[in-house]
Amino acid sequence: MRMRRLKWAEDYLKTSPSRMMEPEKVKGRWKRKLKTDGALHVEIGAGKGSYSHDMARMNPEDGFIAIEKNESAAGMISKKYDESPLPNLKMIYGDATDLRNWFQNREADIIHLNFSDPWPKRRNAKRRLSSPAFLDQYRDILSEEGEIWMKTDNSSLFEYSILQMLQAGFELIDFSVDYRRDEHPEDAITEYERKFMEAGNPIYRSVWKKGRRKND
Repeated sequence: MRMRRLKWAEDYLKTSPSRMMEPEKVKGRWKRKLKTDGALHVEIGAGKGSYSHDMARMNPEDGFIAIEKNESAAGMISKKYDESPLPNLKMIYGDATDLRNWFQNREADIIHLNFSDPWPKRRNAKRRLSSPAFLDQYRDILSEEGEIWMKTDNSSLFEYSILQMLQAGFELIDFSVDYRRDEHPEDAITEYERKFMEAGNPIYRSVWKKGRRKND
């Protein structure tokens, strides 16, 4: 569902304290910026921002960065974070195609892909956040023991993502086709996810560890 345009978002983003205005200037120094020596989490396609906010609150020793390219969604995220600030949490308003400009090689520890746009038409496959071009960037910015945590309600996207990640040399270390059948208090539930759970729909989840490229 396309988010309606929020007229106030553009102006709000210009002065939001939680938004990183020039993330490229923090490249290589994110943990210092977030005052943490724990894991650095990067959520790509953060929606309304509740997942990273809840996870940052639950894990104050870790650092969290929420990335969102939709202006209205980014405005909602920054407003949420400004009204309930956490020292270990920031937001980037921008497109994840710029990841290499914002993060140094091996700087991130965990990448979160939560309910990403499935882009169902084949001609739009390159826009999926688990497409080869994005996976190449993830591999570059992930630490040697870095991981990708993916959740989706879309079985076709899940199948596509599994094949792409295997072909890219990532190692599958956890997998579920009904993740929320068991309780996972360590993993925050988004508003979007809860709606699917209440409707009785399964949540697909996989965890991947950075491995060697097939040609390495």
